[in-house]
Amino acid sequence: MKNPVKQADSETETTVAPDDRSPEQLATPASEPPHTPLEAQSDSPWLPLKNPVFRTFWLASLVSNLGTWMHEIGAGWLMTQLDASPQMVSAVRTSMALPIMLLAIPAGVLADRMDRRKLLIGTQLMLLCVTGTLAWLTAMGWITAWGLLGLTFLIGLGLTLHVPTWQASVPEWVPRSQLSRAVALGSISFNLARGVGPALAGLLVAWLGSWIAFSFNAASFAAVIIALLVWKRDRVESSRGQSFQQSLFEGLHYAFSCVAMRHVLLRLLFFVAPASALWGLLPLIVKQRLDWGADGFGVLVACIGGGAIIGARLMPELHRWLGADKAVTMAMTLFAIGMTLMSVTTDRTINVVATLIMGMGWMITLTSLNTAAQLSLPDRLRARGMSCYLTMMAFSMATGSLLWGMLADGTSIATAQKIAATTVLVTAAIGLKLSIISTPEPS
Repeated sequence: MKNPVKQADSETETTVAPDDRSPEQLATPASEPPHTPLEAQSDSPWLPLKNPVFRTFWLASLVSNLGTWMHEIGAGWLMTQLDASPQMVSAVRTSMALPIMLLAIPAGVLADRMDRRKLLIGTQLMLLCVTGTLAWLTAMGWITAWGLLGLTFLIGLGLTLHVPTWQASVPEWVPRSQLSRAVALGSISFNLARGVGPALAGLLVAWLGSWIAFSFNAASFAAVIIALLVWKRDRVESSRGQSFQQSLFEGLHYAFSCVAMRHVLLRLLFFVAPASALWGLLPLIVKQRLDWGADGFGVLVACIGGGAIIGARLMPELHRWLGADKAVTMAMTLFAIGMTLMSVTTDRTINVVATLIMGMGWMITLTSLNTAAQLSLPDRLRARGMSCYLTMMAFSMATGSLLWGMLADGTSIATAQKIAATTVLVTAAIGLKLSIISTPEPS
């Protein structure tokens, strides 16, 4: 396999001289223009797949994402059988997000100081063992509601180490000029899996039970492990003479002093916190409002994935037409429209259309914000910066899912959806004043 380091920009070094540039200037290599707009995508969006290294990891990630979405369906539906209260159902997602919310930033520090390849292999082995255990306990009928939450928490812990390390490694697989397209392709992989995985899981769970979804997820980690084992990497991360605490504070300082990165984090909070009502309440919407089974749950989640794929196709044109900032606002508005439709009718056909619309809004918003974060970060701080991004997303998802579950329990599912949709519209308007395009500022 071709060495990925030969295809990436030579920005990561083992030692660096002191640098008194501003965070925005650090984010821009001296050899490239200081401004890299998200809208400037003149080449094919599929260009990174011509790179054999990126293609290998993209395919491995697709298999892993397929297993993850099958697991999501299995866990959500299993909890409705173990304990159907809104708090416990929404707690499944909260228990997955809680470790990321609490520990992603220290994990990002590790990924900037340790061999990322070895760290990724270790996390994949851990995830394989935990999901395998969950599959076995479920198949034997020994799993409990709190046991499901506990093992889901451990899976979240493994993902806490995996995700910032994986995202920080992407620039090693493609040239910097293709980075935004590589990020978008990663989102397409995720949403292709979301389009197929839930429908497949819904059929298998209805036929065999939730354990089959967990089993597939455990097996899917093998694809990533194989890709990592054949990856010949000669980069070595360095502490740069800093203590763990110094590295931690350096990453935090950069994330909140870089204007574009700070705005990305705020707009992420403004979107995910209210939008998490979809994921936290969807099992209950299917079961109680639509009177649908596990197959219906899979259909709706697959529609969200299908809408996301449509959104990925439309996103470059939307960015060129409106610019990244307004494109995010429009995508959030689409999401709010879809959620409102779901809240006012129990017609299954209209709910299918609503989930397609929300999938488009979800994809365009998060991919735009993720790409903006990647472009605002220098390589030596990339894992720490992306860990701040993941922490904000996990915090927004965990607290949002819990709060919307509590509100639905105290009022109704439809009322919670209406309030969430209104909140998305308000925060979309506020976000127009927070530009996510990185521009250098004077030192």
